[in-house]
Amino acid sequence: MGRLKAMPPRLGRLAPLLAMPTDTEGHSKVNEPWRGWYKLARWQRLRIRVFVRENYTCQLCSRVTGRPIADHVRPHRGDPALFWSEANVQTLCKPCHDGEKQAAERRAHPGG
Repeated sequence: MGRLKAMPPRLGRLAPLLAMPTDTEGHSKVNEPWRGWYKLARWQRLRIRVFVRENYTCQLCSRVTGRPIADHVRPHRGDPALFWSEANVQTLCKPCHDGEKQAAERRAHPGG
């Protein structure tokens, strides 16, 4: 009788079953609880004050935008003083926020 050969694997490597739940950008609610601050009424009031202060005008390209983004000038990285500082929040349009600003932050802090 012949020897049995090991069957070749038919499935790729499976992801760990107990992985940390993350969003589409890899952020974890467990490791970054400050992400919940963006859902608070206090944040909504702060961002509206900044939009009004800056006349809904992007601070990078000077375009008036109907759907502005409230952006932290200095990344807060969970520091409540930086997060809640009105002086640290600016109005950006989506193209500037998602392009130029995010690229600059990635260059300043590679890998996270």
